[in-house]
Amino acid sequence: MATEIRMEKLRCAFGQTIAVDDISMTFPAESVTCLLGPSGCGKTTLMRMLAGLQDPTSGEIYFGDQRVTDMTPSERNIGMVFQYPVVYRGTTLFQSVELPLTRDKSVSKEERKRRVEDILEQLNLTHVAHEDVTTLDNATRQKAAVARAVARQPQIILFDEPITNVDVAAKVQLKRALKGLVKQHSQTIIYVTHDQTEAMTLADEIALMDNGKIVQRGKPRDIYNNPNNRFGGWFLGNPGMNFVEHTIVNHDGGQHLGAPLFRQPIPLQAVHGLSNVVVGIRPERVNLGEETPAAVKGVILRSSLVIGGQYLVSLKIGSTMIKAKTTRNDLPPPGESVWVTCPLEDVKLFTPAGERIDMK
Repeated sequence: MATEIRMEKLRCAFGQTIAVDDISMTFPAESVTCLLGPSGCGKTTLMRMLAGLQDPTSGEIYFGDQRVTDMTPSERNIGMVFQYPVVYRGTTLFQSVELPLTRDKSVSKEERKRRVEDILEQLNLTHVAHEDVTTLDNATRQKAAVARAVARQPQIILFDEPITNVDVAAKVQLKRALKGLVKQHSQTIIYVTHDQTEAMTLADEIALMDNGKIVQRGKPRDIYNNPNNRFGGWFLGNPGMNFVEHTIVNHDGGQHLGAPLFRQPIPLQAVHGLSNVVVGIRPERVNLGEETPAAVKGVILRSSLVIGGQYLVSLKIGSTMIKAKTTRNDLPPPGESVWVTCPLEDVKLFTPAGERIDMK
């Protein structure tokens, strides 16, 4: 039976450096939560505190109703998979996966065999089960580490960037294998990564971290479409959101947005006290096409073919630079003009400090 993970005002400081800054949050049972953020944001420190490998400066950790803050890693009964696979030299892959189970006297020899065989089949490792683990490639060793963690059937498994150090083809295989395991096993999984593709693929929820804080949490698509701040808009996406500063102007007795992205003044609400706002829009939401009442003229600077058969287009609108993604293959050449539209339903507003403004 999986269990939820609850943190109360969890904090970790190294001298004057605050790695994790007073986080209070619950990760639900039987779900995959990805801790996503750039290097140095505190995600690995947070995971190490959950694992019992790092003492918190203050705060509490609970697994279900059990306080585990002061427990050792073994007392917490969790599984862990790290960036580099742990290899038990002198063992076959089967023996490497089985080894932790041999220490659990409540698991019979028959049950051990069944669990190992099941997990090896799920991860497509049966054909190398009796190979010396030290002769296997890095991706297969990492699969074995995953198998070892899952076979123990702990309530919680912590993954610390487990596919960072394997080649591209192996990454795809491991992501597919992990996604399959998640569907078959009712365990609470915390998955640490700086790779947004991994997070968007694997997570039920993403907890986005920056400077020791979880700045947003939610379903992957919700976080992508509705970032709480400029950091979320920038970090998620390839490339991230376009951000363009606009001066608020008074027009017809109200506050409006004007140039450079909008041809006609756009009425605003809920921005009292601000003289400037930042407009955010994802490149794939920028439309390049015919002249319309909402379109503004831009100049194409460069265009390149990217993944998915799309073109990434760099544009200049007046003195403002933005990027667009389009499937159009009939664009004018660099130096020529194109009509650019930013649909209002795809536009997000942010304060100069970077917080999102609710446009409703």
